[in-house]
Amino acid sequence: MKLIVGLGNPGKKYEHTRHNMGFDVIDLFSELAKIDIDKEAFKGLVGRGKVFEEDIYLLKPQTYMNLSGESVREIVAYFKIPTEDIIVIYDDLDLEPGKIRLRLSGSSGGHKGIQNIIENLGTEEIKRIRIGIGKPTFDTIDYVLGKPLKEERPLIDEAINKAVDALKEILKNNFDSAMNKYNR
Repeated sequence: MKLIVGLGNPGKKYEHTRHNMGFDVIDLFSELAKIDIDKEAFKGLVGRGKVFEEDIYLLKPQTYMNLSGESVREIVAYFKIPTEDIIVIYDDLDLEPGKIRLRLSGSSGGHKGIQNIIENLGTEEIKRIRIGIGKPTFDTIDYVLGKPLKEERPLIDEAINKAVDALKEILKNNFDSAMNKYNR
């Protein structure tokens, strides 16, 4: 069983903002996999399904970004999901729009959502897919909570599609295979 977590902030105000790339990936993946994310549980929205014969849970924490770990900790504890079966998807300022990067583990790099997950699970050994949103030219908070510029949108959409393809590769083969394919 795998747990795939997309990070973002709940509410219309934050839909399709740079900070909600994780939600956007989960939404597209769930649509393609025909998995409804309609159950409210574990301080989040949850969907369950099967992809390539793999049982998966999709989670969109509704705690706001900085407390995402509370939601992840609850579902992990309830279903006894091993850390190696968790994949977290989130935005990254250090990657250009359109780029994705897969990592097996590591520090948060300053991202408060993944930092809270690391703190709540007590490990940096968490697989992740980072979606590039680029460096801000103005206030970081306004930047991440804002929507991508018109010229960035095609690049962001490309990254979201690549992240969905990477998820399929992970579920069909494994994380190493996806890293080899998408970390170019």
